[in-house]
Amino acid sequence: MTIAITGSASGIGAATATAMSAGGHDIIGVDLHDAEVIADLSGPQGRAAAIEGVLARSGGVLDGAVLCAGIGPHTPDPLRLIDINYHGAVAVLDGLLPALRRGESPAAVVVSSVSSTQVRWAENPLSAGADRDAVARALAPAGDYAGHLAYAWSKNALTVAARERAADWGAAGVRLNTVAPGTVATPLLRAGLDDPRYGELIRGFTAPIARTAEPSEIAALIVYLLGPQAGYIHGAQFVIDGGVDARLRPTAF
Repeated sequence: MTIAITGSASGIGAATATAMSAGGHDIIGVDLHDAEVIADLSGPQGRAAAIEGVLARSGGVLDGAVLCAGIGPHTPDPLRLIDINYHGAVAVLDGLLPALRRGESPAAVVVSSVSSTQVRWAENPLSAGADRDAVARALAPAGDYAGHLAYAWSKNALTVAARERAADWGAAGVRLNTVAPGTVATPLLRAGLDDPRYGELIRGFTAPIARTAEPSEIAALIVYLLGPQAGYIHGAQFVIDGGVDARLRPTAF
């Protein structure tokens, strides 16, 4: 299979690329560095470059796509976080659909977050298509913690976007699912731990399985969802968080 992976240079994206390569698949990585396609997904030009680069390298045919590129709550500009995690991911996802339709048993996996479950869609400003100024105003009351709110909004909106596409993508013969990790031992987590706003909060928040996940564990689920044994799994979100969501919301599923 030929698989495109955004965010392939580190963390979950790199672990997925390693796992898929070990299975004999061809990987087209997209990242800011150390990738087959170099692109910044924060703006329209970078998103277009990512799509064009993948299409050129794949000959316009993909068997799978993993949308993993993202930044964390510690990011100084929370609007950039939304630009990459939500708008960038959705734009690239949609841009790769024609190539996926030409693939063999094609599937896509979007990497969301357990944070997506911590926001109600009706209360998410992105649900109403709020522009940047409106989103900035909505973030203002959060002060120094606006990044956490923006992260939850972006991942909530990303999950909804994937689920909203289930009917059309299913009709096109392309499966689409999301995975929602909790804390994972990635550079993103390390940056959060080093941040004076979030470090102690992260260290003090433990899952029922009291450890941090390894990127390879998330990658294993992604590999499964791209494969033939997951052939009837579509439009679903898989929380892989050591039990955090179950503990916080045991009756919401």
